[in-house]
Amino acid sequence: MEYENKIFLGDCGDILKGLPDNSIDLIFTSPPYADQRQKTYGGVSPDKYVDWFLPKTEQFLRVLKPSGTFILNIKERVVNGERHTYVIELILEMKKQGWLWTEEFMWHKKNSYPGKWPNRFRDNWERLIQFNKSKKFHMYQDAVMVPVGDWAKDRLSKLSETDLSRDESKVGSGFGKNVSNWVGRDKVYPTNVIHMATECTNKNHSAVFPVDLPKWFIKLFTQPGDAVLDPFVGSGTTALAALQLGRKYVGIDVNPEYVVISRERVAETQISLFSIAEEREEYQSTKDSEPTYKGTQ
Repeated sequence: MEYENKIFLGDCGDILKGLPDNSIDLIFTSPPYADQRQKTYGGVSPDKYVDWFLPKTEQFLRVLKPSGTFILNIKERVVNGERHTYVIELILEMKKQGWLWTEEFMWHKKNSYPGKWPNRFRDNWERLIQFNKSKKFHMYQDAVMVPVGDWAKDRLSKLSETDLSRDESKVGSGFGKNVSNWVGRDKVYPTNVIHMATECTNKNHSAVFPVDLPKWFIKLFTQPGDAVLDPFVGSGTTALAALQLGRKYVGIDVNPEYVVISRERVAETQISLFSIAEEREEYQSTKDSEPTYKGTQ
C-alpha cells in the first residue's frame, strides 16, 4: 500500500495493518478523550477507554521504527467529582505491550479563559506523554533550543568559585549544575513545559491544537524526509506541520468530513510551498543571469 503523504479514511487500527513494520519515525496524535467529541467520534466511556485504545497502540508499536517516538496528547476526565484513572491504566497496559514510558511533557495553554467550579480550577495544561520502543531513539535537542533569557545578564556577569565547576545540591538530592557552561551562549535547552497558546481559529473541528505544537515535537524527534503519523488526524494539523518542515506525513481519521478538510488544507499548503519554491528558483535564476560589472582603474 502506498502510504506516504496521504490522508486515509477509516479506523487507524485497521488502516495501519497495511503499513510495513518499522516504517514511521514519529507518531504524534491527540485521540478523542473519554466521553468527549460525542458528536464527531461518538465518545468512548472512561471505563472502556483502555480496551478501545490498546488494539491501536499495538499497531503503533509495530509500525514505529526502533529509533522512533510516540507522543500522546491526552488528559484525564473528571467523573463524579474526581479524576478518572484511565490514562494511568492505559500507560500501565502499554508498558505490558512493550512500550517504554520515557518522558512526559506539559503543554501550558497561555490563552485559556478563566472559569469557576465548586471543587477545582480550570484546566490550563495538557499532558504529552512520550513512549518509545527502545532506550536509544533519535532526538535532536539543538533544534528546539530557546533564547537564554535576560537572567543571564546579571547571573553570568560575576561568577563565584562554585559557579566555575559542578556545584552539587546542598540538600543532597544528587543534582548539580555548572553555571559557567552558559557563559557566552545565546540559546539554552528548554524544559519539558511547553508554553503555547491554543488554536483560536477553529477549523471546523471540535478540538484543534496549534500547528506549532506538533512542529515542536517534529523538530525534536525527526529530520527532513522522515515520516510522521497522526492516526487521529482530524483537520490535518499534524500533516500540515510535517509538510511545512519537509517531512512525509500519514494521516488517518474515521470522520469523512475531517478527511476532506485535512486533504484540502494539505493541498493548499502544497500549492503554497510549490509557489514559494518557484519564486525562489526564478529569483535565483534572474540573479545568476545578471551581468557583473568590473570597475576600471
